[in-house]
Amino acid sequence: MCNDSCSSKQNEKELLNSLIVRLIELSERPEWDKLMADQHYLGFKKLVGESLRYVAEVQGHWVALLGWSSAALQCHPRDSWIGWPQAIQWQRLHLIANNSRFLILSGIHIPNLASKTLSLNLKRLSTDWQQIYGHPILLVETFVDISRFAGTCYKAANWTYLGTTRGFGKSARRYYYHGQPKAVFTRPLSSSAIYSLVEPILNAKFIRKVHPMKFTKKQLEALIETLKMLPDPRHKRGKRHRIISIIAISICSVLCGCRSYTAIAQWAQNRTQNQLKRLWSRYNDKNKRYEPPSEPTIRRVLQAIDAETVDQAVYGWLRSLFSGCAVAFDGKVLKGARNEEGRQVHLLSAIIHQKGITIAQKQIASKSNEIPAARPLLAPLNLKDKVVTGDAMHTQTDLARFLVEEKQADYLFTVKGNQKTLKEDIKDLNLSEAFPP
Repeated sequence: MCNDSCSSKQNEKELLNSLIVRLIELSERPEWDKLMADQHYLGFKKLVGESLRYVAEVQGHWVALLGWSSAALQCHPRDSWIGWPQAIQWQRLHLIANNSRFLILSGIHIPNLASKTLSLNLKRLSTDWQQIYGHPILLVETFVDISRFAGTCYKAANWTYLGTTRGFGKSARRYYYHGQPKAVFTRPLSSSAIYSLVEPILNAKFIRKVHPMKFTKKQLEALIETLKMLPDPRHKRGKRHRIISIIAISICSVLCGCRSYTAIAQWAQNRTQNQLKRLWSRYNDKNKRYEPPSEPTIRRVLQAIDAETVDQAVYGWLRSLFSGCAVAFDGKVLKGARNEEGRQVHLLSAIIHQKGITIAQKQIASKSNEIPAARPLLAPLNLKDKVVTGDAMHTQTDLARFLVEEKQADYLFTVKGNQKTLKEDIKDLNLSEAFPP
């Protein structure tokens, strides 16, 4: 009896010793998504923001799946524990990753598998994040449903329990109360992680890196030709940099990941002489070099130009860059922006799928909604043979007919309770039987 028990424990130890945790291959993603959707109690649709998918293997067999995504925007126990001001919080949030999915696959029973899997995953998580997203991870977090689990594997893997959430969830852009508080666990990935998250000046190695400039000579020439048509709102006297160059640099830097005037200026400073030449930068005869504009110059010009005129010109160029992609259109409210009537600015935007690039947008009238603005938004776009997606609000007969007959496009609309007859018709078709999940 003792021999059998010892042999069993030895086998379990050998299995744990052979455990490896790795990033999934691109070809494995459909299987990973399906297993997570079928076996995890929350199901699965997608990971939010920057994300990574891992698989744990024993002797070549999958035994566990882990999904990491961007950190929660707000979490009172976590934020109080870190002790960072809100201004710093928004700048450093990308340094936290959320273990949003962890699944031991059905039929797998290996003692200590969960904690060992977490431990192995954390040893490589920051390095993987650095290679893929250009910055490391300093702290990890997770939320455990206390009505189902005790968080034992996280405790065993040296995570710290911080308290519980208030029972709110987020759907689209709104928070709602679901009444199911979650236990919050965190773990720093280095001894100096918390200091790095709160120090006044962030270490340069933790700053989110922008993507390098990868525009072709032909693409930049097309952008410059487009911008030549734009008027210059500045006085003739005192101009050092051409408006074409300032706007071209701003557009390309934003597409490479810059999100502030300072970041745009830094991006421009890091361009090669050949790149600055293609961006029509100022040539200094004294030092025989092309010079990018400074941050104050970029700020003044971008604040003074006619944004709508630039939008129309730039969207045409963007459409030429991503002409083979599907298009989604969706509405958003600009926080902190008000129109002349003092109401929040509401925009309807057309966005390239996968790229996240806006190629057209319309401001919604104060006393209207998104539905009347959809057709004028899409009318100027070349949508032939493309798929256009929209939410349930835009599941309208007239819009569908417009896309198919006039724009020669296909569409994929969400059907909900606002289209009761259509929803019942779809249900009667028994599509779940014809196309099983």
